[in-house]
Amino acid sequence: MSSLIEGYNYDIFISYCQKDNKHDGWVTEFVDNLKGELESTFKEEISVYFDINPHDGLLETHDVDESLKEKLKCLVFIPIISRTYCDQRSFAWEHEFIAFVEQASKDQFGLKVKLPNGNVAGRVLPVRIYDLDDNDVRLYESVLDTVLRGIEFIYREPGVNRPLKPDDDEKINLNRTKYRNQINKTANAVRDVITALEHYDHEPVTVAKDIFKPASIPSETGKTKIVTGSLILLALIVLGFFLLPKLLKSEGEPEKTIAVLLFQNYSGDPSQEYMCNGLTNEIIGHLYKIKSFDRVVPIDYVLPYRGTDKKPSRIADELKVNYILSGNFNTTRDTVRITAHLIDPRKDKILWQNGFDQPYKRIITIPADIATQIADCLKTNLTALEKQNIERIPTTNLEAYQLIQQTKNQFNTRTYESLNQLYDLSLKAIDLDPGYADAYAGAGSMLILTGTTFQHTAMQTVIEDALKLWRKALELDQNNASAHCGLALYNDWIIWDYIRAEEEFLKAIELSPNNQSFMKGYSEFLQKRNRLEDARAYKVKAEDDPIRIDILSLVLSGEKDEAHKYLNTYLQSKKIFAGEYFIWLEDYEAAKSICEAALQKKSQSMLAPRYQACLALAYYKTNDHHKAQMIIDQLIEKSDISLAGSPEFYTGWYYSGIGKIDSAFYWLEKAYKNRCPEIPWLKVDPGFKNIRSDDRYWDLYERAGHKAYDDYRAGLKRRKSNR
Repeated sequence: MSSLIEGYNYDIFISYCQKDNKHDGWVTEFVDNLKGELESTFKEEISVYFDINPHDGLLETHDVDESLKEKLKCLVFIPIISRTYCDQRSFAWEHEFIAFVEQASKDQFGLKVKLPNGNVAGRVLPVRIYDLDDNDVRLYESVLDTVLRGIEFIYREPGVNRPLKPDDDEKINLNRTKYRNQINKTANAVRDVITALEHYDHEPVTVAKDIFKPASIPSETGKTKIVTGSLILLALIVLGFFLLPKLLKSEGEPEKTIAVLLFQNYSGDPSQEYMCNGLTNEIIGHLYKIKSFDRVVPIDYVLPYRGTDKKPSRIADELKVNYILSGNFNTTRDTVRITAHLIDPRKDKILWQNGFDQPYKRIITIPADIATQIADCLKTNLTALEKQNIERIPTTNLEAYQLIQQTKNQFNTRTYESLNQLYDLSLKAIDLDPGYADAYAGAGSMLILTGTTFQHTAMQTVIEDALKLWRKALELDQNNASAHCGLALYNDWIIWDYIRAEEEFLKAIELSPNNQSFMKGYSEFLQKRNRLEDARAYKVKAEDDPIRIDILSLVLSGEKDEAHKYLNTYLQSKKIFAGEYFIWLEDYEAAKSICEAALQKKSQSMLAPRYQACLALAYYKTNDHHKAQMIIDQLIEKSDISLAGSPEFYTGWYYSGIGKIDSAFYWLEKAYKNRCPEIPWLKVDPGFKNIRSDDRYWDLYERAGHKAYDDYRAGLKRRKSNR
């Protein structure tokens, strides 16, 4: 059978490892289903090469069937990416995957092809059937110089990582993928590539490369960073990349740092103010998705400049940016007029400006138009995926869109009566448009915020409902970064699958690399894993105060004197967080002073079990046992009524601090059984130092997921050292 295009022997070549097929015939079943789907996708007959008996495990000394080279003359190459496929010793890797890449890169089409919609697709279409180790991912990416994405056929439950099967229930699968839909996606992807090849316009496709790609997991030490950088530099020299300076920023070129000021409301209708703010917020959200921006200022930072008469140059200095986008908003009956302009504030020079006169309902698409035009003006490296994510129309229902803008505006400006009110607005948007992924993701986020430290709802009572909303968002839009962040929090806080949590955090950051909220969330995750150097890097990038990490690092390394010096400014300001830090330093008088000051000011923070336990411990250590016991009795009473704020966990923390080991474990076990979201702090919180020599601590440590993550990290290190 020949290909649809002359000169090629097959349309599709299926490459796989025999181990992935011989047990249950997964690959054979996949190919059969794909062939059936292709029949209903193409008018023509599509030729598929699939060898039922591949030569797995052959080494380079073995003979390779010469006819295989002819069979590799195909339009689309589909590797079944598994744990065993990414192995330089295997036949499939060396003689099929590598051979196709080398062969296709030299033929008339090349490895990449421009699709009719302007996006770029590769002729290698990976099908992933397992979550892979980072080394395997890097090995694949090193061959194609692109991020491993592909179509996933992966079934996930806690502790489960296997190929997706036709009868798997997508409602139970944590990936929320359905086998039938993934087969359809594969056939559609094949159609897109082959159609593009049939209408090939002979224009070479060039894709900008990131010279220094961030590792999937940050380096453990500075030494590793130096070695990694040296290896990259050495590789560039060996490969002859002496044009490296041309690919980096030229000397004197300003960093791509930008602030989007609030659009001014020229409509004369104060009720449209939320749409002005929403327009600003949406543009910022789209710019977040562009990795080649060095910094995008969050909306929280620009809100204080509403109605300001400050000069743009001063605003730029205060926000530390090189570019400012501003504009105005006007409506007349059923139309909207939006004017925007980008300036270099220090040169007082307009770099770009445009006006958008559209029917009012088209306001949904205007922020994406502005973001892509700004990216083009500043010559950012806007990737195909970034462009696709920016231009994705979230909803066509204007009323639903307006409700979500109201929700975001009230949250950002803190003008809501309750978080439940914002949750209800999100649900109304879902009712209006059940296909609105952002509404599901937003509803999930509002729901879990009601269960955070300073609220009155237990996280455990809302997280499962939030999880359903995030899963639905990803079912509608697999690149919804907020939903991925939500799954990260669920895996970190509730089920303690830290490996999966990290995957989800990194996915969210990959999709929205300038989103400071995601960076802060990942930084906290890294703190709890005792990866403090990496945690600090993300904290600083998110422009958040890294004092907690710095103090924790000094305490854990025994440098309490340095930590004391570092805390002087916090002691002066009486910030409540410093009370906890002084507990770590065993300076109980200072801790008591700060907590009592907060109590006298009727600070809401002192309603949280976390800080009540801090004050109780400070009282106990300063010999006021009666007051300490009064607070703990209140916490114990509260734990019988509500889990909000994790009173049982902090009761255990208190008993650990005063050396009552059995009582500490009694309450920590209660926290464990309640799926307390504070349990992940068990590893690094200095308050648990008194119980770490007890076998019960290490048993709880393992049950709470820490050992599994430690083993995972150790495995990564071993594989790195063996490379």
